[in-house]
Amino acid sequence: MVNTAGLIEIRWHGRGGQGAVTSAELVAQAAINEGRYAQAFPAFGAERRGAPVVAFVRIRTDEPIRVRAEVAEPDVVVVLDPGLLRIVDVTSGLKANGMVVINTKKQPEQIRQEFSLNWSLATVDATKIARELLGVPIVNTSMIGALLRATGVVKLESLFQPLKQRFGRLAERNISAMKRAHEETLIRSKGN
Repeated sequence: MVNTAGLIEIRWHGRGGQGAVTSAELVAQAAINEGRYAQAFPAFGAERRGAPVVAFVRIRTDEPIRVRAEVAEPDVVVVLDPGLLRIVDVTSGLKANGMVVINTKKQPEQIRQEFSLNWSLATVDATKIARELLGVPIVNTSMIGALLRATGVVKLESLFQPLKQRFGRLAERNISAMKRAHEETLIRSKGN
């Protein structure tokens, strides 16, 4: 679990079309709905569908957020596409007590060994969940569920209204995907 007092910074790594930017916006909206300060924004240029993209979320409990720069030293990194682990240093700047949340079929121990990750890890097969519940491999809402299970950064229920506003008639399926990923996420602490 991430300390939810003070400032929390999350960096999302995905590919264009996977919903990393939408995920960041939804989590920020949920935090605002809980009475906290939050911001979400993407970092991309002329990327195309399938190209690596990064999005950021900052959440603060005690005072407005004044910084507007990209998140260089996140508390949490969320990886929507496990293929990015081979081409992007997703853990760049990740704090020593940070958490990595990854969409993968593999167990946390396998990921830790394969990529020499020395942080707390959470894994979930978000692609499988998305295909089964949404009919498409868009993993953003599943990965929100995994993030919430791994960190508790906002309450699961706080996402219901933002999801309904964003997805309309598809909201219930996205809420189901988020809940299922929340249940199926495997977490291993640093050093385990």
